[in-house]
Amino acid sequence: MKETNYPSVLAVGELLIDLISTSYAETLDDVTTFERIAGGSPANMASNLGRLGQPAALVASVGNDDMGDYLHKFVKDLALDTTGVHQVPYPTTLVLVTKSRQVSNFEAYRLADCQISKEQLPDDVLKALKVFHTTCFALSKEPARGAILEAASKVAEAGGQLSIDANYASKIWPDLAEAQEIVAAYCSYGAMVKFSDVDWERLYGHPIDQPAEAAQFLHGLGARTVCITLGEKGCFVSNEEGQHFVLARPIEVVDTTGAGDAFWSGFLCAYLDGFNLYQCALAGRRMAEIKLQHFGPLPGKVDKRILYLDFQPE
Repeated sequence: MKETNYPSVLAVGELLIDLISTSYAETLDDVTTFERIAGGSPANMASNLGRLGQPAALVASVGNDDMGDYLHKFVKDLALDTTGVHQVPYPTTLVLVTKSRQVSNFEAYRLADCQISKEQLPDDVLKALKVFHTTCFALSKEPARGAILEAASKVAEAGGQLSIDANYASKIWPDLAEAQEIVAAYCSYGAMVKFSDVDWERLYGHPIDQPAEAAQFLHGLGARTVCITLGEKGCFVSNEEGQHFVLARPIEVVDTTGAGDAFWSGFLCAYLDGFNLYQCALAGRRMAEIKLQHFGPLPGKVDKRILYLDFQPE
């Protein structure tokens, strides 16, 4: 990463190839044709922040192969610091995904993505961060897990804000007890935590009946800010400022893949601009709406003022 002009946000974790079905499907058994898309939750989130004009960097590992070359070029063409994106002697990670208007089905073939090392996370960058972001996917395997947790502790010690998208799935992280333990440890640093209702049920084994109770549980683990996305119902956010439920608005959904990453990029963009919890949730909703109506990565720049149309700055 650059030695000067440090990014505000560092996203660490999976940069991979999403092979998304060209037609809507419930299962991968129904799919014969896929379209190649650059994907990975931290990469999507950081890329969207770059599109919004927020200084962001990405740390990830891809293969020293054709798909790795493609991904490396893709992120370099975005407004991101990609010095921490390394090519390693393992095949690039691929994920097969069903195109969906609700919840996508997927199957991951992983090698390169978990080869994140401490060398990609230099102390001077960590100590200058405002936000350090990662995912359950990234934390699910060593050596990435150890490198990320060590870096997270340094960021927290330096006064930076931790963030996590708890995108848990048993296909990615079969050891449920271990996953719960690591998420709890990450929350204990005062993290900002985003759960979808689907991810919550996967990790804790029961649906969210009362979002406020789920938020209280996560606050009890040490999470400073909690956001629970509830699909077509909206989202629930909570921190010491208070709690808010933000309704979803009816829109025509083209594809749900990456909508959660778009939401969190909008939320963090507003957070970095100093807006309150409720306003951050509104900004997240607006960015998710933009993504839900678009297939694949968003093109070009997104004027962040669009995110703030639903409220007036304080």
